[in-house]
Amino acid sequence: MYPITTAHYIALSAALLLIGTVGVLTRRNIVVILMSIELILNAVNINLVAFSQALHNLNGQVFAIFVIADAVAEAAVGLGILIALFRNKETVLADEVDLLKW
Repeated sequence: MYPITTAHYIALSAALLLIGTVGVLTRRNIVVILMSIELILNAVNINLVAFSQALHNLNGQVFAIFVIADAVAEAAVGLGILIALFRNKETVLADEVDLLKW
């Protein structure tokens, strides 16, 4: 049995970051874009906790809790805006959102 090292966590974080970035850049559905942003934030949290454990310092874990709280707030506000947008435009596609255009 091999021990799980910090390199394993970095590889997992890099994979999550790559998947999240591809999701943000290529998808048109706003719900999928929000989920991809959550993946990116989870990749950051994995890095914070892994390095916090490796360096025997709790600052990274505390900061990860703040990132989780920020992700919850972002999801709540984003979904609220998305519901309002769907009621007005009847679509959740990012290409068809033009409320700020004249």
